[in-house]
Amino acid sequence: MANVVTRFAPSPTGYLHLGHAHAALFAEREARSQGGTFLLRIEDIDRTRCRPEFETAIREDLTWLGLKWTGEVRRQSDHLHAYRDLVAMLNGMGLIYPCFCTRADIASAGNAPQGPDGPIYPGTCRALTHEARAKRIAGGNAYALRLDMAKAIAQTGRLTWRDLDAGEVVATPEEFGDVVLARKDTPTSYHLSVTHDDHLQSITLVTRGEDLRAATHVHRVLQALLGYPTPDYRFHPLLTDANGRRLAKRDHAETLRSLRDSGKTPAEVRALAGFS
Repeated sequence: MANVVTRFAPSPTGYLHLGHAHAALFAEREARSQGGTFLLRIEDIDRTRCRPEFETAIREDLTWLGLKWTGEVRRQSDHLHAYRDLVAMLNGMGLIYPCFCTRADIASAGNAPQGPDGPIYPGTCRALTHEARAKRIAGGNAYALRLDMAKAIAQTGRLTWRDLDAGEVVATPEEFGDVVLARKDTPTSYHLSVTHDDHLQSITLVTRGEDLRAATHVHRVLQALLGYPTPDYRFHPLLTDANGRRLAKRDHAETLRSLRDSGKTPAEVRALAGFS
């Protein structure tokens, strides 16, 4: 594969742990082993949880580990206007509708099938008239903007993507239902912003943990709708703790910062992350 471009794209909602180190080192290795380019992106669209000090720490920790990225770091919060434009484009295609349901509303809908992200949205607001939607928005009701997945798939037809280890994969985004692409107070979602940024930064190989494999199906349909080329994909296993639980910020996984403070060297931490 020529001109391989990969990226590591953490969210600055806490300090990096060994799972992050594994993901970053995996992406860098995929690029460097083929003479390619490794990029760093900061995915900070969640303004309630993201903190500048965590972004600073991400750069410090990665540099301490010996990771080197090319060019400027893209920060998603600096490009919210671009995501708004994408939502407007999809809305102009008749593929977006406002949803006023809360999580509690969806949970109480009853008998909702389970998707990769939990209960699939039952489409309660999909059938609302234009007038009913406008009235609720004018009344100040909070809402999300959802992709009408059935309409989207009807427009794109059958889609596939390539897993470098498993081969061709048929995309099945319908398993997610009508995913949220933006909210009233946040003009984008993970699905939309990551798809756009991977295209904008000319990412040719997306490396991801196994926990994000399913999300690739949604990203594939967005690529088709927005006219973006499809990168290749490679997935890595998730690091776990002594109890077999995936390392996560919410479970207070030991951070790279604490390992450094305890006297561990970069080489030792890289080995702990699976890279000697």
